[in-house]
Amino acid sequence: MVDTRTDALAFRWYGGRVSVDFTATLTGQAPDTAEQLRTPADLSRWCREAHLTDVPLPDATPRALAQAHQLRESLHRTFLHAAKPDPDDLDTISTWSARSLPGPRLTTDADDAPALHRPQLHLTGDLLTLIARDGVDLLTGRHSHRIRECAAPDCTLLFVDVSRPGRRRWCSMDVCGARAKMAGYRSRKTQGEPR
Repeated sequence: MVDTRTDALAFRWYGGRVSVDFTATLTGQAPDTAEQLRTPADLSRWCREAHLTDVPLPDATPRALAQAHQLRESLHRTFLHAAKPDPDDLDTISTWSARSLPGPRLTTDADDAPALHRPQLHLTGDLLTLIARDGVDLLTGRHSHRIRECAAPDCTLLFVDVSRPGRRRWCSMDVCGARAKMAGYRSRKTQGEPR
């Protein structure tokens, strides 16, 4: 198992939504960013780990990777600036979300009764469409005002705060939250304050 706390190229799954997790494939702050979708194979692996597909993407190409990067950046900027989004970013997201996808079909089961068949999506464009639609749903839904950036000074990950009070600060309590608590403890200990 990959340790996401020490491996800069490990995928992070703290966002709470597939579109938010997709933005976490570029981490850090310039000039020290870590690109996790470096190759088309990385994009294919991310889609499988995100449970969007069970098979490698047959059309994962450098062009598809560039399209994924463009959608990811548009989503990230829009999530951060939802109150005043960039029209070009909205256009990119909308273009992807408006693409048609194969829909469910009615078939028959072994007893000739109607059965629902959901097609397995395995093309990069279809999966980018699903990610864009999730972003649209999030930005227009009840949690649109709950998209947050981690409070850790060295973390740029986004997450959806679905906690009841709406005061979540960290992308993950196991990672950034634990580091912040330990830093606070050490600071209090060196200053002689009680725990």
